Amino acid sequence: MIRLALALVLLSLPAAAQEWRPQRVAVLQALDKVTARITLLRATLNQPERFGSLTITVRSCFARPPDEVADASAWMEITDSRAAADAPPAFRGWMFAQAPGVNMLQHPVYDIRILECRPQ
Repeated sequence: MIRLALALVLLSLPAAAQEWRPQRVAVLQALDKVTARITLLRATLNQPERFGSLTITVRSCFARPPDEVADASAWMEITDSRAAADAPPAFRGWMFAQAPGVNMLQHPVYDIRILECRPQ
């Protein structure tokens, strides 16, 4: 379903707008739903970041060129240390800055959202 959504978005754009640029750092917004605390995280590719009981690892991060409408997408793996040892990750897949509802973390306590991707 996610691949279909991404394909539909990309097909609706002109060819020049489809040139996403790889970046090294993802800026994430993390929300603790219990305390309403919002934290900005800077996640370098393949370097785990902690937020509460979550471990967030960004594997890929892409941004649109500066002359295009701002957007970012990131492939992330999110695990929860409170989950059972044999449980699947809490989230694995693409997140999109301009379409956060397309694919999102389903967690009772935390919310994670990609804001942007930067070179550093």
